[in-house]
Amino acid sequence: MDLDIRGASAIVCASSKGLGYACAATLAREGAHVVICGRHEDTPEAARRRIAGDGGAVTAVVADVTTDDGRKALLTACPEPDILVNNAGGPPPGDFRDWRQADWFDAVNGNMYSAIDMIRRCLDGMIERRFGRIVNITSVAVKMPVPNLGLSNGARAGLTGFISGIAREPARHNVTINNLLPGFIATDRMWSVLDDGARASGQDPDTFREATFRRVGAGRPGDPAEFAAVCAFLCSRQAAYVTAQNVLVDGGLFPGTL
Repeated sequence: MDLDIRGASAIVCASSKGLGYACAATLAREGAHVVICGRHEDTPEAARRRIAGDGGAVTAVVADVTTDDGRKALLTACPEPDILVNNAGGPPPGDFRDWRQADWFDAVNGNMYSAIDMIRRCLDGMIERRFGRIVNITSVAVKMPVPNLGLSNGARAGLTGFISGIAREPARHNVTINNLLPGFIATDRMWSVLDDGARASGQDPDTFREATFRRVGAGRPGDPAEFAAVCAFLCSRQAAYVTAQNVLVDGGLFPGTL
């Protein structure tokens, strides 16, 4: 399927590796001009070279999307994005008894406020141009919270509630806003979370991983490219009638119906 986004401008946040990188690479293959970013000096450029090597049009920015300066840098590189994919590294796992106010403020800033602020800066321009696609990468934990990921559970659920309140009205202007909820997708973050879970339970890491993947309908972790394909569709012109949704990409992990 031609997603009809050739020539569109896209910002993909936190995209030098992991799910953000996979989404950026897929959008670039579909013909979008993608701006990517990462916090460290070398990783965005390395990611840019990989994407450009596949023929993609891509610009790399060293920027931390959880800071005001980082968001300004992204929008300087791409002042009028047609596509915005919000993403940020998740807060560390742990026991809520150990978290203090600063920990919660950091989690909310990184996984809720930074996305809200990017939407605030981009939404009206998309409405004026009568095309916009916004995808927020959140987590399956929004629907089935993970005990040792309380900071992430709380901040991402807050973003989900906010999006539900604003996502419907822009659709009449051909601007959609959706959340994309990854389950166990094979990234460095996933392996780190599983290793932490193994330590917390006193289990061997391999045994813990096997038990975890048995809970997944597909019986395996997802490939980042599989996740990115869903993201790219939500960014397509064909997805104009999909908005205000929480789309699971979890291989059948979530056991519910809603």
